[in-house]
Formats: sequence, C-alpha cells, structure tokens
Amino acid sequence: MSTFKFPSDYWAVILGGSSGFGLATAQKLAHHGMNLCIVHRDRRGAMKRIAPEFESLRALGVGLVSFNLNALTQEGINECLDGLHAAMGERGRVRMLLHSIAYGNLKLLAPQVDDANTGHAELMQQLSKQLGVADDELQTVCDELFDAGHEALVGLASPATYSDALLQDEDFSLTLHSMGTSLAGWVQSIFERNLFAGDARVLGLTSEGNEIAWRGYAAVSAAKVALEAVARSIAVEYAPWGIRANIIQAGVTDTPALRLIPGSAHMKAVAKTRNPSRRITTPKDVADFIFLMCQDEAAWATGNIIRVDGGEHVSG
Repeated sequence: MSTFKFPSDYWAVILGGSSGFGLATAQKLAHHGMNLCIVHRDRRGAMKRIAPEFESLRALGVGLVSFNLNALTQEGINECLDGLHAAMGERGRVRMLLHSIAYGNLKLLAPQVDDANTGHAELMQQLSKQLGVADDELQTVCDELFDAGHEALVGLASPATYSDALLQDEDFSLTLHSMGTSLAGWVQSIFERNLFAGDARVLGLTSEGNEIAWRGYAAVSAAKVALEAVARSIAVEYAPWGIRANIIQAGVTDTPALRLIPGSAHMKAVAKTRNPSRRITTPKDVADFIFLMCQDEAAWATGNIIRVDGGEHVSG
C-alpha cells in the first residue's frame, strides 16, 4: 500500500458512509491520514455492525465525527456542519465531499406484463419433460446453483419479482432530492461557512442506469441524471473557488443498495459475464479511485462522468 499521507488538516465529508461505497471510501482515506465526517441514517439495531467499523477507523489515528440523522434537511445539514466545524477547528478544511446517499423508490412505472415469466415457465416445462424431472424440482436446482455463483444459469433462474405498487409523483420527488439535487444544498452550505479547502473535490456516484432502463429503476435513474447535471453546474460555477466536481460511474457492485433492486442477482451475473476481467466491481475498486481523485495531481479534472467499472460498459 502507498505510504502517501494527506495533510493533517484535511477532512472528508461522506454522505452515506456506513456501508457500501461510502464506508469503503472512509476506510481507504483513513489509511492515508484523511480525517472523516461520516453522515448516515440507520436504525438503532444496525449500529451493532456500524459502531465497530467506526472504531476501526479511529484506531488508524484520524479524526472522526459521525452523525446518524436525516441529511436531506437543512436542519440536518446544519447539525452536521456545526459538529464538523467544532471537531476540525479553525485550520481544518473540507478537502472532499462524497455524495453516496442511497435512499429512493424502486417501484415500477407500469404493471408488469407476464410474457417474460410465461416464456420462462414454458422453457422450464420443456426442460423438465426432456430430463424427466418435476418442474419445481428443476427450478429449485437451477436457483440453488445460480445462488451458489453459477452465473451461466441466469436465464434459467427464477425471474425477478416486483411490487404491485407503482411510482407516484411523491416517489419521484423524494428520490430526485435524496439521490440527486441534495448535493447542491450540501455544497452551498459548506461553501457558505467557508469550510472548503482552497483545492476541494466534490464527488458523486452514478450507474449505467443513467442511460439504460432497468425495471424498477425509473426514479433512481432520474435522480442519477439530476446528480450528474448538478455536478456539472458545480464544476462551472464554483471553479473560481477551486472546487472541482466529478461523478463516478461505477460498474455493477454488490452493495446493500444494489441488493434492494429487484433482479439484482441477475444484474450481477450478467455484469460478471460481460466484464472483461470476469468479475464485478467492488466498493474497494471505487474507493481506490476516489483516493486518487483527492490528490493534488487530479486538480484539473472537473465536470466529468468517469467510469470505474473494469471495462464493463465498453464490453457491450
């Protein structure tokens, strides 16, 4: 591992830092001396898992403040920034803000048509007849092997199931704000308090769902595109103050957020088969790249959507 260390007055603010990309980024940056402000929203029971993770970060010798609250309100933002300012003192500055909030709706826009499931059932009937086994027995075996990591069976595994509830306007509004436009409020609030470093990085996370229609992903897709648009405007309008903004398009990654998406197991299987390295992206892959983006040499990169997917996208 590189022995590079960030200056002791640098802080990273990570929105959604208790799991997935956010936690992996906190771990990577802490190993290189970056102080951390982690904002998350988890139930009390989840803290049994999260608290030891935070203690392991403190054990690396960095400053760490954490806030388990609603980061999507101005009150929540103010509470976090009050605590951050007190923790980092007058010399401390925010080197990096990472937007990794995964809070939205995964409902369908329209009722699901049964054609795909009907075709799947007919295929399994034909296979079971040829093999001389019961339909349900064959399906059970295929699902078990698929769950065990045999991605080639993706076409034979049980299709994804979706809720009957459909997206409403309020679902879009909540998702767009939490996973998209809320980035602007955080940047404005940190800037107004003069907490950004003279060379600061604003980063967010998008996915291939920004241009591909995945079932149940409409609201999140809209939010990701909004996040990208907001980041471009930040890159232009905050450039005079040395604030650079980029969005990272990660490949399909096994995170708690991904597992909430209907059909996520199928998505992972297809991504692994499609990726030229024959594996999916990991949170560490993305955290390693974020670490690079926080270094001085990355200062001239701004306003971009950068793929970190091992070639998954270009493999078609």
